[in-house]
Amino acid sequence: MAREVPFAVSPVRALFERLRRAPARVRRLSAAVRRLADRAWRAGRARQARPPRAPRRRRVEPSLVHRPHPSARALGLASVTVVGAGLGLLVVGGVETSVGPMDTRMALTPSVTGDTRISVSPLGAIDMDSHDALLRLDVEVERLDPDRSRALVAHPEEFSGLEDEVAADIRNSTFDLGVRSGGAALVGATALGLTVYRTPRRALAAGGLALALLAASGAAAFATWNPKSVLEPKYSGLLTSAPSVIGDARSIVTEFDVYQQELARLVTNVSKLYDAASTLPAYRPDPSTVRFLHVSDMHLNPAAWGIIRSLVDQYELDAVIDTGDTMDHGSAAENVYLDPIATLGVPYVWVRGNHDSLTTQAAVERQKNARVVDDGESVVVAGVRIAGIGDPQFTPDRSVAAAGDPAETAVGERLAAALADLRDRGRPADLAVAHNPVALEQVDGLVPLALAGHRHHRKQHDLPDGTRLMVEGSAGGGGLRAVEDDVPEKVSASVLYLDRSTRRLQAWDEITLGGLGLTSAEVSRHLVEENRPGGAEGADPSGAPGEDS
Repeated sequence: MAREVPFAVSPVRALFERLRRAPARVRRLSAAVRRLADRAWRAGRARQARPPRAPRRRRVEPSLVHRPHPSARALGLASVTVVGAGLGLLVVGGVETSVGPMDTRMALTPSVTGDTRISVSPLGAIDMDSHDALLRLDVEVERLDPDRSRALVAHPEEFSGLEDEVAADIRNSTFDLGVRSGGAALVGATALGLTVYRTPRRALAAGGLALALLAASGAAAFATWNPKSVLEPKYSGLLTSAPSVIGDARSIVTEFDVYQQELARLVTNVSKLYDAASTLPAYRPDPSTVRFLHVSDMHLNPAAWGIIRSLVDQYELDAVIDTGDTMDHGSAAENVYLDPIATLGVPYVWVRGNHDSLTTQAAVERQKNARVVDDGESVVVAGVRIAGIGDPQFTPDRSVAAAGDPAETAVGERLAAALADLRDRGRPADLAVAHNPVALEQVDGLVPLALAGHRHHRKQHDLPDGTRLMVEGSAGGGGLRAVEDDVPEKVSASVLYLDRSTRRLQAWDEITLGGLGLTSAEVSRHLVEENRPGGAEGADPSGAPGEDS
């Protein structure tokens, strides 16, 4: 009978049996690890024996690489050169020089057609087809020497030497202008090239190309020079009457004596306008004096803007006051005529006339420098408060019967009430404006000065209660109506001098130019009573005016 083993002894024996067999398992596991390590070591030695593989380069898609075409690069360099040279010419400007009795400013400006332009402000310009190149010669007559001009009138024989003198002046001025323009084109193109390309090599290439372009344009101008262009000039502005004054260019050759006398007289008349401020001895405006230009009734005459712009520059005006009838029919199609307002560089105070519609008024309000006054509203310009009211009538509208003077009187009373309200609030107006003088007769005693137009005839007088009423003539010479009468209307404007502290009128200059077909130029100075040392009011200390031709 077998012996029965207790239950507790069997697990112990099983454990000892496992421990006895464990070394064999460990030995087998160690052998496997050694085999794996040996295999890895042999593989590493094999890799080291092989030559190193070149690194793989990243493939770049050809469509992502930007390679500008040589023609595009050349076009870009040419554009930089032209723009830089043009900016250099515009910024540096021209040369100031004397040509005979004239002080001029000569400049070269980029152009497609070339040509030569001679500007004689405020009369207009003369264009001549003198050459074909990429540069235009601009000659601006800034001032005419009155003494030299009068000497030419008194001694016509001096014209014989004037031609050589003018030719020598032009040669010297052209050389100086060429040197200055070359330097301006070089610096402008180089600076722009450096800004665009940021490499000195490309910038210097642009500068060199600019010099070459300027030299080529000069050679083209020399090769295409047309001396006969002086015989066929194109006139603009008031100079459109020059052929009728001086005669046909070809007749000048056969009647040179007549031509030189007429030309000298024209020079003398224009010189009076330029030199008037320095030759009027009675009143010397202080630099702080407020200067206003009063114009009215331009009636769509385009030459009026050239005159206004010239007077703004010559008199260094603080503002322009326009008392209406700027238009002729008040239509929207006429609004383009108002665009020069934004280019004058000074405030433009405007009040509606009987030929200006509400559409016209809205178009004026949209201009950059415009200050429209209506319904008794006021604006402050250069410290002077100006109040005004628009004309209640629009006479081009034939469907409505004109209300006449009663309507003007009614709006004048409304303006008077507005002026009284301003005074009561401690902001009294210094100047009142309206188109029709009938309206301003109602503001007597409420302002020291009132300005109007409408009548195309200059007149000024004091109202019973002390307000000075100044009525201006037509700054447009009557506009389109200038051809209706046998004697053309003259072009009129006035420069007003106001004391800056008291804002009272001290003096005024009456500027009168001959109308269509005429060449007179007259400036007369007038003083208010307290500033006049003696003599009748309205005396003209500037001398006799030029005669019409």
